[in-house]
Amino acid sequence: MQDNDYLTTAEVCAYLRLKERTIYDLVARKAIPCSRATGKLLFPRHLIDRWVEANLDMQDPRLLAPPPIVAGSSDPLLEWALRESGSGLATLSEGSEAGLRRFSGGAALAAGLHIYGGAEGRYNVSAVRAVASVVDLVLIGWAEREQGLVVARGNPHRLAELRDVAKTQARVIRRQAGSGAQILFDDLAKHAGLAPGDFTAAGGTALTEADVAAAVADGAADCGLAIGAVARRFGLDFVPLQKERFDIACRRRSYFEPPLQRLFAFARSEAFRAKAEALGAYDLAVTGQVQYNA
Repeated sequence: MQDNDYLTTAEVCAYLRLKERTIYDLVARKAIPCSRATGKLLFPRHLIDRWVEANLDMQDPRLLAPPPIVAGSSDPLLEWALRESGSGLATLSEGSEAGLRRFSGGAALAAGLHIYGGAEGRYNVSAVRAVASVVDLVLIGWAEREQGLVVARGNPHRLAELRDVAKTQARVIRRQAGSGAQILFDDLAKHAGLAPGDFTAAGGTALTEADVAAAVADGAADCGLAIGAVARRFGLDFVPLQKERFDIACRRRSYFEPPLQRLFAFARSEAFRAKAEALGAYDLAVTGQVQYNA
């Protein structure tokens, strides 16, 4: 403990630029953190700093510390690593675009993204360049994944591409608008000369990769676009269509703080590599690499 960890009344007056009378009034109303353990008033500096921040009068929530949440797209390897690494971070799977909006609004520490870049071909970069509210945004590579059609075991409809899905009228479970999988599905369909009306939709919407596989496994859908890892987990077959990159968007300062440092340190471990291999359809060549730096 350092001497300046606790402030005297005179020091806290100077620190906050308040008169002693104001400080004593705050103490009497128990409106400011202080201690009488030594027989005189002492003010823990770190609690005084928190007290000032807690009483900020501001309209822009982005200036406050974001909650310890990784929003955005679902990823089985990420969800497992967040728990096993002791990062203290929670997940909120709501789709890539929704997660990016939540992050840029200061309501999440980071966001998991796999937003297809179209003709540019670079995943996530075009999407984060449009986020003008975060000037220190970085993209850190998490993994490359195989994205494709999850189908029943034996692939009974003999699906090899999206044209086959339309031709056979196989029931396809859609993802929510703004999810990375649905953005990719719509782009692949467009390049195949297919319109939304060419597909037979299964009932409902899958909100995560696992929801797609569950719908196929339960017979509620014949196919859906998801990653190979969830097909393997549910004992289903998989038709790969495209390799994609899944990134973590965060602020530069957040990357160097303990939660994300613990996560990416764990991502360099043998346990992490073994889990990725067990899940299947992951390539870790990009893990931890800076993909974009604003």
